Amino acid sequence: MQIRTVTATRYVTPLREGGSLPAVIEADDLGLYVLKFRGAGQGPKALIAELVAGEIGRALGLPVPEIVFVQLDGELARTEPDPEIQDLIRASTGLNLALDYLPGAVTFDPLAEQPQAQLASEIVWHDAFVSNLDRTARNTNMLVWHRRLWLIDHGAALYFHHQWDGYLERSKSPFPLVKDHVLLGFATELHEADVRLTQRLSTATLAAIIGLIPDAWLEDEPAFASKAEYRKAYLDYFLSRLQSPHPFVEEALRARSLHL
Repeated sequence: MQIRTVTATRYVTPLREGGSLPAVIEADDLGLYVLKFRGAGQGPKALIAELVAGEIGRALGLPVPEIVFVQLDGELARTEPDPEIQDLIRASTGLNLALDYLPGAVTFDPLAEQPQAQLASEIVWHDAFVSNLDRTARNTNMLVWHRRLWLIDHGAALYFHHQWDGYLERSKSPFPLVKDHVLLGFATELHEADVRLTQRLSTATLAAIIGLIPDAWLEDEPAFASKAEYRKAYLDYFLSRLQSPHPFVEEALRARSLHL
């Protein structure tokens, strides 16, 4: 499992609907990407969440745009007139993260689009597994591109890593915020999705995904003596969460019954 690394060559435009001021950039492969800045308010942990949750989604077979690492040179700030953007670029010098830009994509509207039950159930399962609280009717974080649904913006997932005390115990948390999931009403095959997706996440797959986290993003954390121990904590959390029974699925089923 590998992630390509590109170098940002041009800052195209900010996407101001995001709290971290993501931006469309052009890279040295001539591709356009939506860049998530390491120097934004959420810091490297938002990039870790974006990477890990996104690649778990891809391993499950869900539609996630390609994720790439982006080398950013602070010199790009010299051509930007906005002081806030200048500061953000300079604070993010080095390795950042981006998603493939989907030109012409439109925001998913649950009133206009009705995804199939299997896909909806798998997305709900994924978001409950990675504790993604940011897939609501107010902010769906899904795009429709070429008549296909695409999952974006997972920086708010993995909120367990903001506080490591008792993380293994919390790996069995039911994720009650699933009640606000925009696709919960369409997720009529959660039992089937649980069986199918659990089988797709092997220890080797999860270890490979966690292994993608760059050392530079693993800041000093008092709970761990080394970066290797830090990585192992992520893996242990997900392996524990994957063990049966799955309270996060039971909670989704309960929330859906109340939702109906």
